[in-house]
Parts: sequence; structure tokens; C-alpha cells
Amino acid sequence: MQDHEHNLNTKQEHSHGHTHPHMQRKQVTNRLARIEGHVRSIKEMTDNGRDCPDILLQIAAVKKALDGVAKVILKDHLEHCVVSSVQDEHRSQVLSDLQKALDNYIR
Repeated sequence: MQDHEHNLNTKQEHSHGHTHPHMQRKQVTNRLARIEGHVRSIKEMTDNGRDCPDILLQIAAVKKALDGVAKVILKDHLEHCVVSSVQDEHRSQVLSDLQKALDNYIR
């Protein structure tokens, strides 16, 4: 794995061996923070004995929000990592990593 320089001056290790910016990092972070707050409120609903249908409705909303975050991450990955790897000697590794990520997400 190699260090990976992101546009927010942070480094992460990636197995595909090249660098690219993650342009939507701030948007993803903000969405995840909102989801985190939503999950906390679901826990409070449960602790306070709220009706099951209300709790299930909120859980469905969180699942939809997580799917939205996954779409942003996937779009960013496709537009920056996969596209840049077309000219890269690590192309097969990047495509293999993408396939594994999709397999894990679409179980």
C-alpha cells in the first residue's frame, strides 16, 4: 500500500498505488455527521418507548441517507480514481478494488 495524498492535506493508505483527490470529502463528512445525529435520535426514541412504526420509519430514513452517501463516494471514486487509472499501470488493481467494494456494498 502507498500513502495517498488527499486534497485536504491528509494521507491515507490505498492499495492501488496512485494519488487522486477526493473532491466530495467535505460533503460526505457533513452527511455522515447528520446521519450520526439521526441515529442518536433513533436511540433516544427507543429509550423513550416510542412506537415501533415511528422508529422503523426513522431507520428507513437513515438507510436511505447512507445509500445517498455511498452514491456520492462511488461517483467521486469513479470520476477521479478509476478514470485516472485508465492510463495507469495499476489499472487492474483499481478495477479489482472497485469490484470488491461493489460486492461488499451490494450484498
